[in-house]
This record gives sequence, C-alpha cells and structure tokens, in this order.
Amino acid sequence: MPLAGEIAPHLPYLRRFARALSGSQNSGDAYVVATLEAIIADPTSFHRDIPVRPALYRIFLKLWSATNSAPSVLPPVSGPRDADGNLEAITPLPRQAFLLRATEGFAIDEIAAILRRTPEDSERLVEAASREISKQMATSVLIIEDEPIIALDIEGIVTDLGHTISGMARTHREAVELVRERRPGLVLADIQLADGSSGLDAVNEILRDIAVPVIFVTAFPERLLTGERPEPAFLISKPFQVEALKATISQALFFNVRAGEIASSAPDS
Repeated sequence: MPLAGEIAPHLPYLRRFARALSGSQNSGDAYVVATLEAIIADPTSFHRDIPVRPALYRIFLKLWSATNSAPSVLPPVSGPRDADGNLEAITPLPRQAFLLRATEGFAIDEIAAILRRTPEDSERLVEAASREISKQMATSVLIIEDEPIIALDIEGIVTDLGHTISGMARTHREAVELVRERRPGLVLADIQLADGSSGLDAVNEILRDIAVPVIFVTAFPERLLTGERPEPAFLISKPFQVEALKATISQALFFNVRAGEIASSAPDS
C-alpha cells in the first residue's frame, strides 16, 4: 500500500492530538499539514522501524519541537484553569508524553519510541505531567473503600497529588451520606464494601444527584467489564500500581474539564 494510504486513517487522531498540544484546531492543523509536507519532501524521514501510527507522531513531534524549542516562561497558576490552559502550563516534554498516553492511548513503550526516550524516562514524563495537572486541578476526593490499609494508601496518593479528602466511606450508606454533606470533585470507589453493600450501587445513586468523575479501584474488574454499556471510563485493578493510579486521577480530572467545556460550548437544541 502507498505510504499516503497507510497514513490517511491516522490523520483524524493526529489532528486531535495536535489541537490538544497547540491549544487550537487551526494551529494544530497547520502543524499536521507541515508534517505531511515534510514526509512528501523526504519519504525516507518516515521511519519503518516502528509501526505507522507511532512513526507519524514521531515526525510530527520532531517538527513541533524544532519550532517550539524555546522554554516557555509562564506565570504561576492562580485559580482554576481550563483544560487547555492546564496543558499550556506544563513543561513541554511531559505535556507531550501525557497527551500521547491520555488522549491517544499509546503504551509506554510506544511513547518511548515516539519521543526517542527509554520506557523508564517516558513513564517519568507522564508522571510529571500527571502531578502538575493534578495540582492545577486540585479538588476534593471521596474514597469509598472498606479495607482500612488500602483506604489509607489511596488517601496518601490523593493528598500527595495536592487534593483534599472530602470523606472516606466503608459502606453504600456512608458514601451517600458523605456526598450529601460535602460534594466531592472526584470519587474513588471499590465495588465490594464492608457490610456486603455495593460500591457500584453507591456510585449509581451518587450520580443520580451530581455529575462527578469516578474511578473504580477494584479486585473484581470482571464485574464492570461485562461488554454491556455503559462501562466505567476509569478502572484500576487491585493490586494497583501507585503511578498508574496517579495518572488515572489526572486523566479523570482532565477529561472531566474537557467534557464540561464541550457541553458549555454546544449549541442549544
């Protein structure tokens, strides 16, 4: 298949990435066009040592980095920012790594190939961006978890990212009551709770009253991944990796802001 045919299916996703990275679709599209022009001018620049999609993003980011090499001096963040504003305030390379992971779904080894870094370096970059985003989007977090040691571990991870704890619930009833007392900005929930009640039921009841991002942290992911819809957008299996949970918290908050922006900008029906 000609190279153009191989690249074409990936262009909508590259445009999405370019918009998130640059902050506007017009600017992002200009970089995508420049990337295609560079490939046409020198087809050998399209490296065949990695699959087509990572290779395309590698060329795009090489061009991006060449034209955005000067370090940005940004004022300190004060008050809430929108999603694009948060991204602009993050150091460039961690921002690239985070978007490759969060919006494009690349695995760490693919990110390493795109950025020409080691997998270890790439993981550290994603973590650095996750930490910065979490601090900028600091919120209150409700933890629904019946195991005290795990609940304390999660509390430590959450507070380390700069968030506060709105409450810690061990049962369905406790969770619902805590939300009535103080509305959280994020919920971290187990499925199987202390009194035999269901964290899933608790979350469903909470979501009937408020809109809030939810991350399920569970030893029973098969109870959620049934193939039926809706399935949770954010799911961490126990035992969890600390860095994976941190990155997921940042992604959940980031995409929650994005969803709010899209809803607020949509025309009235």
